[in-house]
Formats: sequence, structure tokens, C-alpha cells
Amino acid sequence: MAAVSLSVSTVKPLGDRVFVKVSASEEKTAGGIFLPDTAKEKPQVGEVAQVGPGKRNDDGTRQELEVKVGDKVLYSKYAGTDIKLGGEEYVLLSEKDILAIVS
Repeated sequence: MAAVSLSVSTVKPLGDRVFVKVSASEEKTAGGIFLPDTAKEKPQVGEVAQVGPGKRNDDGTRQELEVKVGDKVLYSKYAGTDIKLGGEEYVLLSEKDILAIVS
């Protein structure tokens, strides 16, 4: 099997999928206790890196996504597919799994 080199610019999500760069998880608690990797919670916030063309409607037209590249979003905790590219963590998820755009 041949090795494939991927970068964020070469990944183009299909349909209503969104490619999100995961924000780093907290290293310590509010009380100052440092957390080991096994105790950290899965992050739910990230920045949109790529978006798909949108979901196809019954009449054949495409419905545009509500998020765009650069938006900071809050998504469901266990949604999507985790992907590592170049040491960075990303998640590929459907637009319906995005809960909010964070200012």
C-alpha cells in the first residue's frame, strides 16, 4: 500500500461535512492541579479549517452551510471522526453536529 501525504489544503469535505482543527485541551484545573493525558476531557471547541459545498436539496440545488472557514465552533463531544495531520488534531464532522459559533 502506498503512503499518502495529506495536508489541510488537500482535504476537501463532501456534502455538509466540516473539517475542524481541535483546540488544545486544558493542562490544569481552575484550582491549579495539573492533569495527566489520561484525565483530560475531549475538547469540544475548534476552528473551521475547510467546509464542504453543502447538502443537496430534493430539487438538486445546494443548501449552503451556516459556518465558514475561520469560525470558532462548539461541537458535540463524541461527534465526527478524529484525524491527525502533521502533528495537529482535526475532526471531520457533519454540520448538524455543530452546536454553536463561538465569538
